[in-house]
Amino acid sequence: MRPDPPATRPGSPTSNSAWATALLPLHEGPGSTGFSGWQLWLLWGVLVGVGAGSISMSFVAVLVGRWFVTKKGLVTGILTAAGATGQLIFLPMVGYLATVAGWRVPALVVAAGALVMIPLVLAAVRDHPHRLGLEAYGASPENPTPPEPVRTGNAVAVALGTLREAAGTRTFWLLAGGFAICGASTNGLVGTHFVPAAHDHGMPLTTAASLLALVGLFDVVGTIASGWLTDRIDPRYLLVTYYALRGLSLMVLPQLLAPNVEPSMWVFIIFYGLDWIATVPPTVALCQRHFGGRGAMVFGWVFASHQIGAAIAATGAGVIRDINGEYDLAWLIAGGLCLLAAVLSFLIPRRLTPAVPRPVVEVPS
Repeated sequence: MRPDPPATRPGSPTSNSAWATALLPLHEGPGSTGFSGWQLWLLWGVLVGVGAGSISMSFVAVLVGRWFVTKKGLVTGILTAAGATGQLIFLPMVGYLATVAGWRVPALVVAAGALVMIPLVLAAVRDHPHRLGLEAYGASPENPTPPEPVRTGNAVAVALGTLREAAGTRTFWLLAGGFAICGASTNGLVGTHFVPAAHDHGMPLTTAASLLALVGLFDVVGTIASGWLTDRIDPRYLLVTYYALRGLSLMVLPQLLAPNVEPSMWVFIIFYGLDWIATVPPTVALCQRHFGGRGAMVFGWVFASHQIGAAIAATGAGVIRDINGEYDLAWLIAGGLCLLAAVLSFLIPRRLTPAVPRPVVEVPS
C-alpha cells in the first residue's frame, strides 16, 4: 500500500507553498508600522521576492506536470490567468482602503489574506495524485501518470546541477533569451512606465492607470486562449506570433499616446492585454517537452531570466526618460527586442533535447 505522508513533508511543493505564503505577511505586516530605508529594502524587497517567487509560475509548472497528462496547456493558462484575476479583484479594494484609511491598512489586509491561505494550502493541496490514490488527469496505459520524484541530495546542488546541464543546450538559451525579452516588454517596460509615459503626453494619471488595468482584464482571456492553443499548435509557432506582434505594437505606441484615448489606443490595450503573459503556456510546454521530468525546474530558471529582463528594462527605460525627456526610444528598443525574441523562438529545435533525462528531484530540508 502506498504511504500517505503529511502534506507538509519538508521540501515538497505543498510545504514550500505554505512556507512561501508565510513570508508574505512578514513583509506586509511589519512594513506597515514604518521602518528605516534598509529595513524597507529587506522586508519589501528580499522577503517579498523570495515569498512571491517561490509560488510563482514555476510552481504552476510543477503542479501541472504532476496532475495532468492531457490539457496541460489549457490548465497552465487558467492557473497563470488566475494571477491577473486576483489583481483585478484585490487592487481596487487595496486602492480604496489606501484612500480612506491610509497605506498601513491595506498592507495589513494583504498580510491577513496571505495568512488565511496557509491552512487552505495544507488542507487541500497534495504533492502527487498517488497520495490520494488517484491518477493524473488524462492518464492512460500509453501515457501514464508521471512517477513521484526521487528525493536525494542537496536542494541548492540539485537546482544548480539542473541549470548547469540545461545551460549546455541551445534550447535553454533560446527559451531564456526570449523569456527575458518577454519580462522586459511587459513588467519591466509597460507595467512600470506606461502610466508616466501617457502622462507625459497629457493623459490624466487616472485614465492611464485605468487603461493599464484593462490590460489585466484582457490578459485573463488571452492567457487561457493561449493555453488552449498550446495543446493544439506547435508552441514554437505561438511564441513567434506573440513576440512578433508584440514588437510591432510597441513600435507604433509612441504615435498612439495622446491626451485623449483614441480608438487606436483601445486597439493597442486590447491586443497587449491578450498578449501580456500568453507566452507562459507555450514556454512551459517547451520546457517539459525538451527537458522531461526536470522541465518544471528548468522553467524556474527560464522564469528567472524573465525577472532579470524586467529589472533591466525598468531601469533602462527610466534612464532613457531622464536623458531624452521622453520614452520613444525605449518603446522602439523593446519592439526590436521582441522581434529578436520571435527569431529566437523560431530557432528552438523541433526534436526533443536529451539534455536532462533524469526525473525532477526533490530534497528534504
